[in-house]
Amino acid sequence: MGARPLPLRVAAPLAVLAGLALLAAFPPYGVWTLAPVGVALLAAAAHRRRLRAGAGLGFLTGVALFAPLLEWTNLHTGYLPWILLSLLQAGYLALLGAATAWVSPLADRYRVGWPLLTGVLWVGQEALRDRTPFGGFPWGRLAFSQDTSPLLRLAALGGAPLVTCAVAVAGGLLVTAAWRDWRRPAGQWRPVAGVTAALAALLAAAPVVPAGVPGGGDEVTVAIVQGNVPRLGLDFNAQRQAVLDNHVNATLKLAEQVAAGAQRRPDLVVWPENSSDIDPLRNPDAGYRISQAAEAIGAPVLVGAVLLGPDVGQVRNAGLLWRPGSGVDLDQMYVKRHPVPFAEYVPLRKIARMVSAEVDRVRSDFVPGTTAGVIDAGAVTVGDVICFEVAYDGLVRDTVTGGGQVLVVQTNNATFDVAEARQQLAMVRLRAVEHGRAALMASTVGVSGFVTPDGRVDGATGFNTAAVVVRQMRLGEGRTAATRAGVWPEVALAALAVAALAGATVLRRRREVAAG
Repeated sequence: MGARPLPLRVAAPLAVLAGLALLAAFPPYGVWTLAPVGVALLAAAAHRRRLRAGAGLGFLTGVALFAPLLEWTNLHTGYLPWILLSLLQAGYLALLGAATAWVSPLADRYRVGWPLLTGVLWVGQEALRDRTPFGGFPWGRLAFSQDTSPLLRLAALGGAPLVTCAVAVAGGLLVTAAWRDWRRPAGQWRPVAGVTAALAALLAAAPVVPAGVPGGGDEVTVAIVQGNVPRLGLDFNAQRQAVLDNHVNATLKLAEQVAAGAQRRPDLVVWPENSSDIDPLRNPDAGYRISQAAEAIGAPVLVGAVLLGPDVGQVRNAGLLWRPGSGVDLDQMYVKRHPVPFAEYVPLRKIARMVSAEVDRVRSDFVPGTTAGVIDAGAVTVGDVICFEVAYDGLVRDTVTGGGQVLVVQTNNATFDVAEARQQLAMVRLRAVEHGRAALMASTVGVSGFVTPDGRVDGATGFNTAAVVVRQMRLGEGRTAATRAGVWPEVALAALAVAALAGATVLRRRREVAAG
């Protein structure tokens, strides 16, 4: 292919194909092998290009990936929020395309390092996207496409950043093997064979990483109650009492099965986010109904509730522990620490209103909590996060370092669709492996399910249906390498990305001086 980039008429379609390949790697499609292919196609398209062209090609990949991946955001809010969010996320892949173009001299000079360059640039891009703006939006990380891949095991060593790096390195190996001058076939098979062997070694080594933490604790019985809602959409909570009653009645039916000996009595019952949008701390009827359920089942109930306050016009998204006999335990309460901007609170409301009056549908701003979701339910200490928080590395890790023995994700998917729910469940699978903890996701409408510490799903429910699932969960003890390392693997890989950009700058300047 010489010293020139691919013709633009070839590179532009490759960039679009890269986005579509990446899309197909994520649930509900789940063809994880296409993630490295997408990485390779973008790397090839942007290689040796000028910065502006590299950014444009990365943007094409981003639109092809994020517009369909985030389509569920337009189901009930209209097209504008979906379009803006998709374009914003595509902008980060534009930065990646520009960075890929910029480091091309390094990739050409040190061809053996091209896969690592690809890997660290992807990690750097995701590290930025996961944090900016307004706390970031980590949806669509490469790691979250690998829930059925052997590379998932790497999460136990370095979390989601290491899995992303491995996927991108695999893509870098592919593009390194493909970017050859095939007009000179002599000896070309040797580097290709070497790259192929490296890719095979990567895929073979990952499953050897042990899952879970040796010497786990006792088993506990946990029930997920998926009560369903009267109707999907943003107005699901217009019938808040019906939603609460659905979860109460499902728990009462479970209690009847326990009394009849048809089901094991749970040590903990988990209700999803928004299972009580009537504040049970202020509404005696709502509190009575929850107490009725807890008394009947004879076990603590972790309730997803919306609480009024602390000030007028503010609310909190909380997980409340409701004990039989004594009611709510305010010492064991988790308030969501990362409310979703423009969905649970509106930053820059006056400016946002100029873009879309839909922001005023968020009448009350959710106030973030300040402490990790570690809840002592007696038989088990729960590491609780709420909804999209499962996508954020630090929020989940804090619950484990704080003493969480199992991971719980309370979520409400009534405003989305089954694709979003399955994408979220893929994140739960990665978190289970990352921290060596059994995990579960409890949703109002599905998909709910249990996940073992090696990432296997058990008891997954259907979407838009009522269900109760009871399983044994082994209490986790100790910490994986990823839990102990925390953010440092990502810091190290992102630092390598910065070093690569700096190294490419030095190399480019030397070439300019030599040419001048």
